[in-house]
Amino acid sequence: MTDSSAYRVETTSRLAQWRIENLACCSYRRSDPFKIGKWNWHLSVEKNRVFFVKLFPEMSNLTKENPPVASFRIRVICSACNRKTFTHPEITGKQLKTNEDFIWALEVPFTGKIIIDVEFLDLKTTSPDTCGEPCSIWVQGVDGSRSNATAISCLAHRAILTSRSPVFCSMFAHGLKEKELSIINITDMSIEACDAFLNYTYGNIQHEKFLNHRLALSDKYDITDLKEACHNSLLEDIDTANVLKRLQIASLYQLPKLKSSCMHYLVNFGKIFDIRDGFSSFMQYADRDLIAEIFHEVLNAWKEFRNSASDQNRGKEEYCSKFPTRGFGLLALSVLTSLVLSAKASFT
Repeated sequence: MTDSSAYRVETTSRLAQWRIENLACCSYRRSDPFKIGKWNWHLSVEKNRVFFVKLFPEMSNLTKENPPVASFRIRVICSACNRKTFTHPEITGKQLKTNEDFIWALEVPFTGKIIIDVEFLDLKTTSPDTCGEPCSIWVQGVDGSRSNATAISCLAHRAILTSRSPVFCSMFAHGLKEKELSIINITDMSIEACDAFLNYTYGNIQHEKFLNHRLALSDKYDITDLKEACHNSLLEDIDTANVLKRLQIASLYQLPKLKSSCMHYLVNFGKIFDIRDGFSSFMQYADRDLIAEIFHEVLNAWKEFRNSASDQNRGKEEYCSKFPTRGFGLLALSVLTSLVLSAKASFT
């Protein structure tokens, strides 16, 4: 590992991982800054009798005037112990302004390589609009699960709808009931979804309502910019609770950036080991082509780390620090088995 990479923190929109080589006794190390939300952050570790981990924002005018109020999960993963994991209780609504505001002391004699994993659940800051009350910088959407038992009739301006969607244009242009009544009867979405859909169509963008089913609507009515906006919003908060569902959505609606981000999150960040049971269930019903893509992604990652270790003469332990050898082999075998079973099922 080069000197520069020893301090680099890998990130997604809400996840940060710092991989650290062996720390000498009584040593201190601070990461390079990494961007999550509006702030640049640092992680630091100190190894003495006790192992200390700190998380703090970089000192700046933004931090002084609007320090982040953070909710997050933080873990230390010991690669030398087959990914033995130490997890701090979830932190909720804690203001972080200095490097003394969050300190985690672990009385564990860490050896070998470790991974510090921070998943930001929310970041809040104050603003004049909220009268001093912290407000999330990541707009939280509603679950959108409520639906109407009856059909939803949406009366809207024909010119707007036809200009935004070729499907609506076709409805109003031909001798269909929509043209006669100037009403589009939509039976397969909730009132909330219909409201968000029309707001976007009219240019009143409500980011908090970009939920997964908006993709189905944008795809159904061929509104390209709405599909792109939904696509981008789904990239912003991938986590272990939703990554498999979003991977399925990416495959269904042909969203390459979302698929790539989900694959990267699962494989390169090693999150696939955190959701073994869910992943096994996912593989039982996933599309065969998607299973094949996952298998190739796993193999490519394995080859990359193996070749990197060979080229730099760091030995087997180095490239296994991210993925435990035995666990990774079993994972690849599990994916391959699912692929074979899926292929067999298609011929029965």
